[in-house]
Amino acid sequence: ENTTFFREELSQYGFDIAGDKACPIVPVMLGDARLAAEFADEMLEKGVYVIGFSYPVVPKGKARIRTQISAAHSRDQLQYAVNAFVEVGKKKGVIA
Repeated sequence: ENTTFFREELSQYGFDIAGDKACPIVPVMLGDARLAAEFADEMLEKGVYVIGFSYPVVPKGKARIRTQISAAHSRDQLQYAVNAFVEVGKKKGVIA
């Protein structure tokens, strides 16, 4: 339920979400390694811990933000994370 909520919320804002829909690991595709690193740093400044993955962990051009959703997350926590993604995503030009 939490994973579905998080995926659907990010998708509706225009984020490119990859991976198995049933898996609690939700990759947010960004493509650019520097963008992924900067995005992760800005998310941490907002109190949301995510990891930017890039080459050689993933193929070149497939940089992403890795999130892991838990059943223990409250809906408020997930919404806070979504709001932070939207704010940073707009600032970085990932979404409109």
